[in-house]
Amino acid sequence: MNEFKKEIQSKNNDVIDSGLGFVFSFLFFFIIFGIGVAISVFGM
Repeated sequence: MNEFKKEIQSKNNDVIDSGLGFVFSFLFFFIIFGIGVAISVFGM
């Protein structure tokens, strides 16, 4: 028996965790891009 399988720290689905990580990182960079576009448009 594998020792690591006996005591599982997180029982969450890995697909959900990786999907949430992708979505949050995408939103973060999208917000940074939006701030840059807003500064370039309104800053002139």
